[in-house]
Amino acid sequence: MSPDYAGLFRALGPEAALVVGALAVLGLDLTLFRRHSLGERLRLALWVGSLAVLAAGVHVWRGGAPGPVFGAVLMLDPLAVATRFGVLVLTLLTLGVARSSTAQRQPAEYVALILFAATGLILMAAAQQLLLVFLALELASLSLYVIAGFDRNRPETAEAALKYFLFGGIAAAFLLFGFSLIYGVTGSIELPQIAAQIAVQGANPLLLVALAMVLVAFGFKTAAAPFHLWAPDVYQGAPAPSAALVASASKLAGFTLFTRLLWPGLGAAAGSTASFNAGPGWLPAVAVIAAASLLLGNLVALAQTNLRRLLAYSAIAHSGAMLLGVMAAGRAGPAPLFYYASTYGLATVGAFGVICAAERGGRCEAISDLAGLYKRSPFLAGCLAVFILSLAGIPPLAGFFGKFTVFAAALRLGGVAAPAGSLAILAIALSAVALYYYLIVLKQALVAKPTAGAQPIKVAPATALALFAAAGLIVWFGLFPAELLGLF
Repeated sequence: MSPDYAGLFRALGPEAALVVGALAVLGLDLTLFRRHSLGERLRLALWVGSLAVLAAGVHVWRGGAPGPVFGAVLMLDPLAVATRFGVLVLTLLTLGVARSSTAQRQPAEYVALILFAATGLILMAAAQQLLLVFLALELASLSLYVIAGFDRNRPETAEAALKYFLFGGIAAAFLLFGFSLIYGVTGSIELPQIAAQIAVQGANPLLLVALAMVLVAFGFKTAAAPFHLWAPDVYQGAPAPSAALVASASKLAGFTLFTRLLWPGLGAAAGSTASFNAGPGWLPAVAVIAAASLLLGNLVALAQTNLRRLLAYSAIAHSGAMLLGVMAAGRAGPAPLFYYASTYGLATVGAFGVICAAERGGRCEAISDLAGLYKRSPFLAGCLAVFILSLAGIPPLAGFFGKFTVFAAALRLGGVAAPAGSLAILAIALSAVALYYYLIVLKQALVAKPTAGAQPIKVAPATALALFAAAGLIVWFGLFPAELLGLF
């Protein structure tokens, strides 16, 4: 059968739109935009970048027939299509939030890197070949490393970017070595062929070593404990729009890729979580990582006074909950995990958007810097309440149904007595701990009085639109969860 290049070009239409948009931003800034002020160049670059994201979204929406593409190098199943569209929505919201950022002295380069990162992330969502997985992951990661260190006015930004790069480089080495071992064991880099070979050979010791290395790499990518050490520093030091993209779109694409690699590709080596005396496989290891993430993320978040670091440890805890969705995806499908990851991404982009907008009115580092936000900007305070309450899992917001669907799927794996059920009970109990530190944030924003000399905050129209859209989607998907779950 001859290769279907036309089908491949149609499948890569979203990536092509983003790459063309990134090059257009750079070219226009070098020629036409250069005569304008820095603020105007940022506005124009964001407009061009937003048009590129919208064009990519149209390509996703009008995509070709679902199924494998170009000999199963890509898989355009409902999970891939939904994740691609979700990443583009989160990228578009990030561009809106970036309008309020004051850290960009090179706006065209910043917007182009965001588009290149989005290109890698949407390619990750559909990749079904180990080589393409690695290339897509590295394209996204290298772009994220750079935008994490884009604010050269803050020393902590350089430190955050360096830690992110070093940890990312080590994780890439683990992943590539793990992939090479998988190829050595199975003789293939295609996920369907890998699955067929593992089903015949079983989980031999060399494959278990490869699985361990892959889990280390994806533990870094998803900020799961104990591979989380980069996350608090990056969330604190990176420009707010960069942290928003790292915490939302990167996590959504990472968990989609993680699920696709583990279940369709390595499902025969999953092992079992039916009892605490589990045999060899990746499911028991994922269960341990999930428990560590839930405990460390929620308990350490209690001690945080810096708002961004609190969101970082909260993200680690949410990664633990999402790993429950990964474990349950073999039986319940990817719908619970996608719903959780996508709605979490909306809330996280919104929270960092509020931080970005509040920084225009002064310092917004400590939780106490939010004091009196309801008087300084009622709009920001209202949006922050929606985002924080969704992260806490308060109904009827989308965060509640995200937790409900994931925990219910985990409980169906064997009941409360099974390891997955015990993890779900642990996650439910720790949700009460999370509610406490989330309410501390809301107390400062909605109850505490403004500090002396605090000025009203003026929100840029593009940022206001992005925050309103994120809050609206959280409310909408909370009231109508079937709108997302029905995609599967």
